[in-house]
Amino acid sequence: MGKHLFRSSPPPEKQPAHQTLAESAVQECMSDINTVISKWTSPSSSSDQFLFSTNSRREAEDFAEAVRHLHSTMHRLAAVNPSSEKLVYAQNLMQSAMNLLESEFHRVLMENRQYLDPECVSVRSYRSSRFSVSTPTSVSDSEDETLYEENAEEHRFSGGDSDAMDDLKMIADCMISTGYAKECVKVYKTVRRSIVDETLHGLSVERFTLHQIQKMDWDTLESKIRSWLPAVKLAVRSLFFGERLLSDHVFSSSVNIAESSFTDITQEGALTLFAFPENAAKIKKLSPEKMFRFLDMYESLASLFVEIESIFYFDSAAAVRAQVINSLAKLGDAVRFMMTDFESAIQKETSKTPVVGGGVHPLTRYVMNYLSFLADYNDSIAVIFENWQMTSPESYAGEDARPEELYSSPVSVRIAWVILLTLCKIDGKAQPYKDVALSYLFLANNLQYVVVKVRSSGLKLLLGEEDWVVRHEGKVRQYAEKFEKLAWGRVMTSLPENPAEEITGEEARELFGRFNDEFETAYRKQISWVVADPKLRDRIKVSLSQKLMPVCTEFYEVNRFGLGGDGFNVRYTPEDIGNYLSDLYFGSRGSGSVSTTGSGSGTGSSATGKSRGGRSH
Repeated sequence: MGKHLFRSSPPPEKQPAHQTLAESAVQECMSDINTVISKWTSPSSSSDQFLFSTNSRREAEDFAEAVRHLHSTMHRLAAVNPSSEKLVYAQNLMQSAMNLLESEFHRVLMENRQYLDPECVSVRSYRSSRFSVSTPTSVSDSEDETLYEENAEEHRFSGGDSDAMDDLKMIADCMISTGYAKECVKVYKTVRRSIVDETLHGLSVERFTLHQIQKMDWDTLESKIRSWLPAVKLAVRSLFFGERLLSDHVFSSSVNIAESSFTDITQEGALTLFAFPENAAKIKKLSPEKMFRFLDMYESLASLFVEIESIFYFDSAAAVRAQVINSLAKLGDAVRFMMTDFESAIQKETSKTPVVGGGVHPLTRYVMNYLSFLADYNDSIAVIFENWQMTSPESYAGEDARPEELYSSPVSVRIAWVILLTLCKIDGKAQPYKDVALSYLFLANNLQYVVVKVRSSGLKLLLGEEDWVVRHEGKVRQYAEKFEKLAWGRVMTSLPENPAEEITGEEARELFGRFNDEFETAYRKQISWVVADPKLRDRIKVSLSQKLMPVCTEFYEVNRFGLGGDGFNVRYTPEDIGNYLSDLYFGSRGSGSVSTTGSGSGTGSSATGKSRGGRSH
């Protein structure tokens, strides 16, 4: 019966020899691993020492290697004996190691915030990352590398933050390779997202809805735009750029993790930043004077577009790229709307009151100052105005060719047309002047203002270097010549064609008296007239002097003794004439006066004295 009982209770099966040997090898291996890991995970380990610190770098490397060795050992043991109790022990040991690594990962991220600031990310990380991989929407490798090396060169940092980045990479590599990527990424995204949010807040980047922006008055919105302009450059070139390099370095072992982490960290802030121009461009009260703020935003965003595409080139960041494109499109729409409004305002300008003294009309100043500023955005408006159809008048007064026949660039055609439209309006505003000479002076003044603005601004390049300027300077000369002929013609013809011809004293007194009357009439009329441009003013005066003074002087010298008879008073000697001419076209009556009383000496001393005491030029 005992034999029967013995047979009914057989002893446990013996493990195969190869399984026993494998477990023994694993046991020996785990003993060594436990020694390394338990030093940092056991309750008795020092709480004031950290595994990833400058003093324990070698131990940190040994720890990470031990964890990886533990992981491979667990796989070996599971392969030979899935039910081994040692697997439970190994799993507990692995969990303790992962808890420590996760804690160290968080600590290194938090304690090195100042070193891991996006502006401080090393160019070394960029070179070792996948960031320079060419993509369909990015610049070439060489251009990309040059671009980012130049940017990062300004932000090189000391060894402390380089060690922190390497520590993070070592921890991430270890956790990812042992199946704990989720825990690692969660910590990383939580910490880095808070830094991105804080940085954007520090740059005054705020999240506004379209409704909130549309309710803002212009001064408030303009203030927000002013804040946005420097913020977007810093955000792209420092914040997003630095975050991209950091995630690429820390998660270099996994392209997918690096890209998804970066996207989750930056996308919300990037969308908020890049959506602001689109919403601003949708405000209902767009007007020409607001255009330049929108062009500022367009220019900033367009200049950063290549960098944005390079940073956010992967599929998961497509929404960011799309937002930038949408914002550029809406800004372009807003600029075209305001340009149309500007052109319409010129066409509707109907003021008929003549400008006092024939000076520059406010419309001319407004349009040319506006266009001069607009030309500073040449690259941007060239894109915005491309393929923008323009309806222009059939006739162009005084022009040999239509702007579209002279220029191939849409922006040049549009600028030339606006200037031509303005000059046509100015032609109409010359009509109310009762004095035809003054109307030509008005035309000369306004066209000269236009020419000077074109020559001294970026408009010169848009309108074809010297060609436009030379053609219109010729028109200014034509206006000036017509003005001189009409304003001074009677004065010129009051003296004989041959001033040296011998005539009687009576004839000389009669001619010179008529000349005095005509000169006085012309001077009195023109003392309130103005030539705004100093060069044009001097050119007109020189031209008048060259025509008038030689004849006057010679006639006076030849007949000076004959002029003194019968109590004849020489009101204006040649010297007086020169002084009075120099006093003209400043637009002020107070700079000189014409004497109507004879001095009796033939010197015109009274008029001369007042003239010399007037404005000099």
